[in-house]
Amino acid sequence: MASPKISDALAQVQSSSDQASAFENLLSNLKSISTPQTVSGDLKAIVDAVLSSSTSPQLGVIAQRSILGKLVETVREFDNADLSVEVGSHAIEALASAATAGGQATSASSGAFLDQAAALRELVADGHEANEEHAEAAQALSEIALDSSQRRVTAEDRVRVWVRIVRNYLEVDDTTNAETYLNKLKNVIYQVADPALNLHFRLSQARIRDAKREFLPACHAYHDISLSPSISDDERLHTLGMAVKCAILAPAGPLRSRALGRLFKDERAGGLPEFGMLEKMFFDRLLATSEVQKFAEGLAPHQLATTADGSTVLARAVVEHNLLGVSRLYSNIGFDALGGLLGLDADKAEDTTAKMIEQGRLVGRIDQIDRVIWFEGGEASGEKGSGRAEVTVGKEMRRWDVNVQSLAEEVENVTNALQREFPDFVAANLVV
Repeated sequence: MASPKISDALAQVQSSSDQASAFENLLSNLKSISTPQTVSGDLKAIVDAVLSSSTSPQLGVIAQRSILGKLVETVREFDNADLSVEVGSHAIEALASAATAGGQATSASSGAFLDQAAALRELVADGHEANEEHAEAAQALSEIALDSSQRRVTAEDRVRVWVRIVRNYLEVDDTTNAETYLNKLKNVIYQVADPALNLHFRLSQARIRDAKREFLPACHAYHDISLSPSISDDERLHTLGMAVKCAILAPAGPLRSRALGRLFKDERAGGLPEFGMLEKMFFDRLLATSEVQKFAEGLAPHQLATTADGSTVLARAVVEHNLLGVSRLYSNIGFDALGGLLGLDADKAEDTTAKMIEQGRLVGRIDQIDRVIWFEGGEASGEKGSGRAEVTVGKEMRRWDVNVQSLAEEVENVTNALQREFPDFVAANLVV
């Protein structure tokens, strides 16, 4: 309901010989006529008057477009999120009603205000984003006509809208819808030269991979973004921290080891809170429970999600890393002893080891009869099946023989050195 002042002003506008200018003047002076309590109803009344053929018969389509553009500018000047949503939504509904007035749903009438409808939907989306209603903002933006033949839309315009949609869906962890629009972006992003839009696309891609638990690709994407000179130092450090988190959460193996090495050698990593975990993982050191709990405090909810086997993503990553660490310390270990080190029961420890060997992330073999796991030296290739170690007959005995021979040679070297330096002492004390 419009306030009395606006009702009187609208009556004067409708009796004016130049209604278009009168409407624009009314919108320009709205702040001095309306009040914060009545501005929403006043703007809605103006929208209805502009789009009503009965109250404003002199207005043509071109004049209505101009007035609606002025309306959007006026609403933005109030800097009120709720007002933007209310007035913008009302104007969109009024446009739809005007397009089907009298049952005449013509493409000409509905297509005449495509640019104005797009501006209104962006206005509504801005209001929702300010109120942190990201799903509603994404929905409003998704209704913008970007493929209509009646409206000229550049590739940059499409990318700008789709990037906003993706980012809003990611804010509410809706990766399914976010990925749908990201796939649309992939088809046109190469046509856009704007570095900011390209950066937002790459960041959205990294966030979706992170949310889908594709941690290694997300790690590489975050690290590449952290090297971009087009973002601030704080943002570069933040994305570097995200890269470190994703590397730590990635499945243990040679690919993750390379990612950890790349991050560890980055001179900026030393100032990150996650550097302690990064260092221990890079050097294959065992992780303590207290360290893991402290690291978990900085993770996002999806990074702490429960997997199909009931464990969390972080817990699985730590178990696999500690298993790699154990393989560096032991030549062989029993199921029960391994389970004690990993914080698992014996059967679960065996199952985890078998999976890592099968997936080529650990080199070794399992003796289920003696309930012993044998670790072989060297790095797994990461290819499926490459972690299986062949059983060589007498291998351990030959290794023992080599060690005994090496020790005997060292003793002989020491004896020869003594004979050269202290021949009298050796002659008196050497027992043959």
